[in-house]
Amino acid sequence: MLDWTDHHCRYFHRLLTQRALLYTEMVTTGALIHGDVARHLAFNPEEHPVALQLGGSEPADLAHCARLARQWGYDEVNLNCGCPSERVQRGAFGAYLMNEPGLVADGIKAMVDVVDIPVTVKHRIGIDQVDSYDFVRDFVGEVSRAGCKTFIVHARNAWLKGLSPKDNRDIPPLRYERVYQLKRDFPDLVIVLNGGVTTSEQIQQHLTQVDGVMLGREAYHNPWCLSEWDARFFATDAASTELQLPKTVTRESIEADMVAYMQQEQAIHGTPWPSIARHMLGLRHGLPGARHWRRVWSDHSLKALPPAQVMALARGQ
Repeated sequence: MLDWTDHHCRYFHRLLTQRALLYTEMVTTGALIHGDVARHLAFNPEEHPVALQLGGSEPADLAHCARLARQWGYDEVNLNCGCPSERVQRGAFGAYLMNEPGLVADGIKAMVDVVDIPVTVKHRIGIDQVDSYDFVRDFVGEVSRAGCKTFIVHARNAWLKGLSPKDNRDIPPLRYERVYQLKRDFPDLVIVLNGGVTTSEQIQQHLTQVDGVMLGREAYHNPWCLSEWDARFFATDAASTELQLPKTVTRESIEADMVAYMQQEQAIHGTPWPSIARHMLGLRHGLPGARHWRRVWSDHSLKALPPAQVMALARGQ
């Protein structure tokens, strides 16, 4: 989700679900060690619970960045071992790391030793043409012994050669049964399934076999699906912890809340509203008039107008 799930996107998603765990886009350890830490790690308090997703492989660097995640208030730090892009291959991290389970284990132990927040791993079920459940089972086994208790498993292989990152999201076949088998073989671990999930009904079905489900593209392009999750998947949890479920929301109320956020960001940080509005373009997905609404909110020729006026134009007022 590079360049997608920035803090503006997460603020928007948090308006739709208060309980689902949100993840940052992947941030490399080099960007945090040598770059602008605040630019990469600052986020809105409303985003909690939120996890920082790291890309890297050197244990000392990962430990340093895990400390930063804890200092900046993140609820979890996640090591990405699933991204198949050429960029991460050149940097010897992402999906490449599944070939180096010992190095991953060293990195996980280095992070676990310095923070008291969960340290998790996101990975694939295999690499290239390796079609063996034993491969992912052994990877999870070795990394779990280093202290990782939660594994987010994209149920596809990552083809490091011959496929683009986009094709890697669709062409390698989904093998959900292998993720289910991981839960059976490691009942004490938290196993979260990722890949190809598009509906709440599918989420419900997978939850009979695993502990959690992660959505990426569907949550971004059809974000309204998040609005039913708290009542459907977290109602029991909310009751047991004496937390109230959020008030009923509408697409119109979410849009109005985002306009208020755009006005705030513009006043405080000078952020132009189009860089925020781009994340909510799927809000009216599938509804009559969605094309006009989306066209107005993505029209950069209107960027000089205040966002409230753009909202009125989008609604045809």
